[in-house]
Parts: sequence; structure tokens; C-alpha cells
Amino acid sequence: MEVQMPRSPLRTTFLIMLLAACLPFAALAQSGLRTEGDVATAAGAYEAEVPVRGQSDADRNGGLSRALAEVLGKLSGDRNITARPGVVQALRNAKDYVQSYDYKQDQSTTASGAPNFRTLLVARFREDDVDAMVAALGLPVWPLPRPKPVLWLAIDDGSGPRLVTVQQANAVRPVLARAVERGFKLGLPTGSTAEQALVGAIWRQDTAAVARASARYAPPMQLIGKLSRADGGWTADWVFVDNGRELNKWTTKDANAMRAMAGGADGAADALVRRYAKPGAATGQAGTYRIVVTGIDSADDYMRLAAGLREVPVVRNIIPLRALGNRLELSVEMTTGLAGLNRMLGEDGVLVPVAPVAITLDGEEQNPAPASNEYRLR
Repeated sequence: MEVQMPRSPLRTTFLIMLLAACLPFAALAQSGLRTEGDVATAAGAYEAEVPVRGQSDADRNGGLSRALAEVLGKLSGDRNITARPGVVQALRNAKDYVQSYDYKQDQSTTASGAPNFRTLLVARFREDDVDAMVAALGLPVWPLPRPKPVLWLAIDDGSGPRLVTVQQANAVRPVLARAVERGFKLGLPTGSTAEQALVGAIWRQDTAAVARASARYAPPMQLIGKLSRADGGWTADWVFVDNGRELNKWTTKDANAMRAMAGGADGAADALVRRYAKPGAATGQAGTYRIVVTGIDSADDYMRLAAGLREVPVVRNIIPLRALGNRLELSVEMTTGLAGLNRMLGEDGVLVPVAPVAITLDGEEQNPAPASNEYRLR
């Protein structure tokens, strides 16, 4: 059952997908059969699905944090998004950004034929709120809609290289699925006679020949790869081409053919992000700001204020400066400006913005403080 936040539950239908049953390559078939359960899948940039141990509150909240991290990775194109300032703190409040969530069962079989079951959490997040978070944290943005490059992949399992076409999509499901996780999609050639004859050019990485054969597809982007056995495992050599220009060239190796294959999507995504993502611009400059907070009537109020501010992802440090009556002046170090702070406070934050005020310094401090914001303790 899908849980809507705040909408009512949606009815879901069961989708069955074979991952390896249609593999034309015997070696790949050993990786097992995968079927997906009967509920909706995460398809959009603001949706993600992650494995969870169960449906308890703790399991769900942990899953929502991981799902939101995947969404931020899709939107920014950064596969190491959690290393950016403020992101880990923001993920702790992932449940506050959820539009709806659902569960589904993922069934697979190992190479020995043993069944394997996983519970997946499918989460959908509110676009406006996530966009506000991205802006406040100053994350890069990979604009939508995204291009759909054509995957030209030849696989040699020991009987000679063969082109993977749209008819064998299940054979390359790992790289297609990984592309979706990174926020874009890959297409496959139709497999005409002329395209089948292109295997030699793919194998020698003749990007010009592949680009000419790919001219009928749009956009003019190609992910060119060759996958073969090597040193007891699998090796894939990749080139990503955009409008005739080589943007990235890399190799992935793994004992498992599926994992070696999936690395193609990462290299393509990295190349696209470097070329098309826009640098993040936080809402205001990072720095130390002075704010005045009213409504501080007790030590408990101050403790609640301090705890609430430390939960805000853009806040790095808080220093109380002076108090007068129920007014408290604070120095707040942030990774954004006051507008970013206000965004991250949200409707339920510990502070409510009131109005801008000017603070005059006393004593030995000669320079007037810059304009700052006045807040009220909620």
C-alpha cells in the first residue's frame, strides 16, 4: 500500500520484469533472474527506491534518508553528494520532504537457483521543498530535461563480439538501471543490418564511425563500450561522445559482468555533469551573521533555540553575544546567507523571521554591525 503524505493512498499494480531470462550471452545468464513486485517504481528525478530491512518507523526513516540522498544525487549529478556541507544534516529530516511512499517486494534468484527476497521502499519527495533545499545548500544543478544518449555496447563472452540492441534490453539492464539512478536514461540501437556490422568499429573504439551510424538518433550523443572476459573476470572499455567530441574515456573491471557493465552509466553521467551542470549558488554568501531572537524567557527557551538551530543543515556554529530582556543576540556561522537560513527553517522551524533590524555595537567595537534579521522563538 502506498502511503501519501498528505494525499490518500494510490492504488498500485504489479510489474514483472525479467533481468536475465532473455540474455543472449550464456555467461551473463549466470547472474540470475530478477523480477520486480507489484507496485509502482521510482522513475522521476524526485523519486527513488532503496532496500530496507522492514516497514518499522526506524527502517522507513533510514530508508527515506538514503532515498533523499539518491534524489539529491540525481538533481546535482554528484555521486558523492553526501560529502558536501550540510547534506548529511539535511538527510536526517528526510521525512519532512516526503510526498508519498510505498513498499514493494523484489525477488531474485542466485546463480545456484536459490530465491532471494528484498523489501524496497519507493519514496517520492515534494519538488518545491527539495528545490529549496538544493538552493539553500548551494548544490550544483543538472538541468532537466536530460539527454538520452544511445548505448552502443558490444559483448564478447568468448564466441566473438555481438551488438546489444533494443531487442536484448534485458541483457544490459544493469547499465540502463544505473543510468536512471544517476538521473538520465540510455537508448539502444534498433539492430538493423548496418548497425550489426558496426561491431568491429565499436571494438576498436572508432568513435567517428559509430557517430555516423548514430546520426539517425537524437541527441548526437553516444556511450560506446566493449565488454569481454579478462583475468578471471570482466573488463569494459568505454568512450562517451557528445556531438563528435570525446568527453570521457574510462575502464571498469569486476568479477561480475553486471557490475562491470553498470560502470558505463557512471562515466557517462560524470561527463554530462561536467559539461552541463550549473554550479551551485547558495541563497546568500556563506559567513557569520548576527541575528536577534525575541521570546527567550528562560534557560529552557535558550536550550530549545540552540538545539533547533543546530538541526538546521546550513548552520555550522552558534555563539551567544548579549541578552537584554527577552531579546538575545547571536552570532551564527552558516554555509549560506540569511535567505538560505529562512528557507531551511521552513514552516515548523524553531525560529520565525520577523523583520530586518540594525545592531549597534558598544564598547571597543567601533564598526556598526551589518543589517541582520530579527526572529521570534516559535
